[in-house]
Amino acid sequence: MRTEHDRKLFRRRARKRKLRYLRRRLAQATDPAERQRLIEKIRRVSPTAPVPEE
Repeated sequence: MRTEHDRKLFRRRARKRKLRYLRRRLAQATDPAERQRLIEKIRRVSPTAPVPEE
């Protein structure tokens, strides 16, 4: 059975994985609309995370 600590750790790692994935996609995206969608997703996943605005 998972403890609260384990659940927090899993959620934190999942969020980090998702952020890395979205940032990688953002780096490869060229279409401004797609970039905006990805930036919105990044902000939804982690509102305080820095987002490259280029």
